[in-house]
Amino acid sequence: METAYLIETVIKIVVILLVFSALAGIGTYFERKVLAFMQRRLGPMNVGPYGMLQFGADAIKLFTKEDIIPTNVVSPIFKIAPIITVSTAFMAAAAIPFLPSFTLFGYQVNPIVADINIGILYILGVMGIGLYGPLLGGMASANKFSLLSAARSAAVFISYEVVTGLSILAPIMLVGSLSLIDFNNYQIENGWIIFSQPVAFLLFWIAAFAETGRTPFHLVANDHEIIDGFGTEYSGMRWGLFFIGEYANMFFISFVIPLLFLGGFGDGSAIGAFLFLGKVAFFFFCFLWARAAWPDVRPDQLMWLCWKVLMPIAIINIIITGVVMMEG
Repeated sequence: METAYLIETVIKIVVILLVFSALAGIGTYFERKVLAFMQRRLGPMNVGPYGMLQFGADAIKLFTKEDIIPTNVVSPIFKIAPIITVSTAFMAAAAIPFLPSFTLFGYQVNPIVADINIGILYILGVMGIGLYGPLLGGMASANKFSLLSAARSAAVFISYEVVTGLSILAPIMLVGSLSLIDFNNYQIENGWIIFSQPVAFLLFWIAAFAETGRTPFHLVANDHEIIDGFGTEYSGMRWGLFFIGEYANMFFISFVIPLLFLGGFGDGSAIGAFLFLGKVAFFFFCFLWARAAWPDVRPDQLMWLCWKVLMPIAIINIIITGVVMMEG
């Protein structure tokens, strides 16, 4: 049994790495098409039918482009920073149930690497460590623009980690567990948590944009302000690892939000699994939609929103939830 479990775990890890690395590339195609549709442009059109092979061309470019290490960078840290970013992104996926359990050739498959009883805490902790990728990448670079971007990225990630953690405390109080499987099962009997915790849902969703470095909180690599931020001096696949980490985080957080607030995959039926994937696709689409529809905010506005608006609301929501539970 231990050998079978080990083999199954290794297969799950390989599948997650391959599937979501590919989805990171495919996601760029959908992002370009969505942005082009909203801005009355065509987007990719010339690489394959309707530009559908654009992500393949991008992958070839990244894998074959020369890997340049600038002269004045801190070479060891400069090289390891992209690895930290992509590694922490995929490590967070270990506690996410991507689908309900199913039977394949008489063998029951649980599409989760490890259903640990502190799953949510593990995911948030590992994603928090991910800030060291941009931070070290910018600090090891030899230009002030990358350094400024690194400092801003650290400020954003640390600040909104607080909001993310506080926002899910109230739902955790209701469920009494940190496992995403338990969250899913709780909502089968008690209904979607979004109806009892709409404030927590909105706070978590807003913080997700900051955690993934997406518009309107795109201060991590705000290209119209400080060129490509911490990634300015990166090229080839090292830059590609930052890129894969960003899109992998977008996909993973799009799985987490429905599991926490929107019923997850329900009772595990095929319809529930299909609807679950639809919810995931919707939240991923919202990341793209926001980029087309919203301008970036200033750093001071972002910090003001976090510490003076979102955090007090999160604390008040926790207090109200606790009072209601005590009276109930």
